[in-house]
Formats: sequence, C-alpha cells, structure tokens
Amino acid sequence: MGIVRFNFNSQTLMQQVNVTICLPTYGFEDAAKGVDAQAYYRPGMKYQTLWLLHGGSGDDADYVTFSNIARYAEEHKVAVVCPADYNQYYTNDLHGGARYFDYIVDELPQVLRGLFPLSPKREDNFVGGLSMGGCGAFKCAIARPDLYSAALIMSGSILSKSWLEDRYAAGGNSILFSRLGTPDNFENGPDDMWSYARKQADAGTEMPKFFLSVGSEDFTLDVMRASCAYIRGLGFDVEVYEEVEGLRHEWKLWDRTLEKALNEWLPVKNEPVY
Repeated sequence: MGIVRFNFNSQTLMQQVNVTICLPTYGFEDAAKGVDAQAYYRPGMKYQTLWLLHGGSGDDADYVTFSNIARYAEEHKVAVVCPADYNQYYTNDLHGGARYFDYIVDELPQVLRGLFPLSPKREDNFVGGLSMGGCGAFKCAIARPDLYSAALIMSGSILSKSWLEDRYAAGGNSILFSRLGTPDNFENGPDDMWSYARKQADAGTEMPKFFLSVGSEDFTLDVMRASCAYIRGLGFDVEVYEEVEGLRHEWKLWDRTLEKALNEWLPVKNEPVY
C-alpha cells in the first residue's frame, strides 16, 4: 500500500491544502495468489475510490492514524482519498469565502484524477464520513448523486433546520453557525439537505445506495435514526442500517464499520479497473 501525503494550491479554497491518499500496490497477498508483479501494473489501470471525510477537529491524516483503512483498502484494491476540511462542515462559505463543498465534489476529483489512477466512473466512486464527515457525506450523496454509487455514513446526520435548532439551543459553536447560519435562514438554503433530499425524490433522481452505522450509546443515535427513516420514507435505498451494541462515538465503531463496509457492503470489485 502506498500512502501519499499530498499538498497543493487549491484555487477553490484559495490556500495550500493537505490530502492523504491510500493507493493499493502489489503486496504479499498478490504474491501468495501467484499474481506476477510485472503483470500487476498495466497501462490504463485505475482504482475504485472511497472519498472519506473526517470528523470535527480532525484532519486528513485521521483515518490512517486511528483506523486500519490502509490495510482494508489494500486488501480490496480500493483507493482512499482523505481531504482536510478544517472544521468547515464541508460547506461553501455563506459570505463568498472558501468553498469547501465545491472543493470536495469538483476541484479535488479533477486534480487527483489528473495525477493518480482514480476511476472517474460513478459506479467506481463512493463517499463516506464519520460525525461531521458523516454530515458531509450525506450532503455529497444527496446534492451530487451523479458522482457516487454508494454513501457510507457513520455517526452523522442529514443537515436540517431541526438539527441546527438543537445545536443553537445548546449553545453550539461559532464555526458551525458561521458556516451554516442560524436556523431562521437555514431552511431551504444551500445546506438544507433535508429539503434537498425531498426535491431529489420528487424529481425521481437516481440516488446512491446508503449504508448507515451508529453505536447504541452514540450521542448521534437519535439523529441517525431520524435520517434513516426520512430517506427511506422518500424511497431512497438504505441497503444497511445498523446500531452496534455498546459502542459510542469512537474509533472502535468506525474502524469496525470501515472493515465491514469494504468486506460486505460497498460494491467493490477487489481488483484494479480499466
């Protein structure tokens, strides 16, 4: 497995940014299967890609540091891209500043596909995330379903007016409200995925398959249940919804989920694609 810490100047964000990328390489399991190393690397080979979004206060190195995602990706021959969001909720600034959502769904794929062997096909691309990154993954899947065939949501929720009202009442944090605004001006805005999901359903848009996981002791349990019920009610395909007994908002849950998702849930081909 090749681990790349990539830094480049993002025109969308108007700053240098870091991205951690896991790229499968020829490994011990390939040798054990009798795969020839020279035959493994072929012109035109590309990888299915999991775009994996970190949680609050984290960065692009979180998944490689705290989970076994590099090993899982190697086993299944899937590339994993982990961008840094810097606590910006994967949203575009309301006042015309840095556009993090546009960066994630437009600029970053264009840059990386030009430099690395990542498949551009919808069927080969999945988006996932935990906590704040789970909210971001929901948004990517709902607002840009043309880009992903599957969405893996861990301990996240669909951004909605009621979700924001709960955080506003609890005091919230300045970054959250500077990015999303107040509940009064949030509804039907660019980040209101609750309303956007209904518009997609009314339009008959083809949506990704959803895979949801949360701990039974996780503080996001109620919003995960509500999010699952809502998109199921709209007719979206929730392939998996699981509540893991005894686990909280923690890496033990998320690492377990990543392994299970790549082993059983996501439509991975377990080999390079051409």
